[in-house]
Amino acid sequence: MNTEASAPDDEVPVTPQALRARYESGAGVAELVVISGLSHGTVINRLREAGTVMRTSWQTRKLRESGPARQHLAVRLRTLYEQHGATLIELAKAGAGTRRAARRLLIEAGGSPRSAQQTRRVRSVAAISKRRKLALSLRVRYEGGATVPELAKECSYSVATVYRLLRQVGTRMRPKHRHGPASKARKRS
Repeated sequence: MNTEASAPDDEVPVTPQALRARYESGAGVAELVVISGLSHGTVINRLREAGTVMRTSWQTRKLRESGPARQHLAVRLRTLYEQHGATLIELAKAGAGTRRAARRLLIEAGGSPRSAQQTRRVRSVAAISKRRKLALSLRVRYEGGATVPELAKECSYSVATVYRLLRQVGTRMRPKHRHGPASKARKRS
């Protein structure tokens, strides 16, 4: 899973000036990569385009130890963790550095770590919701005249999966169209 734990409503504009402002307020390159959706190299290039004075890794760590930048990171990680179901490993990749540091920052921001079972439950609820939305959209298109094989090809699912999704949302299925000889056996003379 690509760490798409960034909030769509909290996306960073990908202009060099916006990235520079975020970087200078304490965000690291790894965090900018996660929240902007750009590659590491592109973020670096955009920061340089904006004339940003780049920090070394130890300078970033030192900055993170200071109050405002650390608080900002902790709040950001808590949002990713609670609203988007991110794991501690994903928080580490988003800027905390390690799972242990992510856990510490989460607690500092007032969050409480979940157990592995709770994380699986949160993610499964999100997956079920997403799958139900897909099934409902398939139902609308099916009732609009699309065939199951067409739908399967469009969403890269098997025909059996599309049938199962359609049945789960109570779709009234059309009779199957049979190609080939008539169903009655002909008598031979």
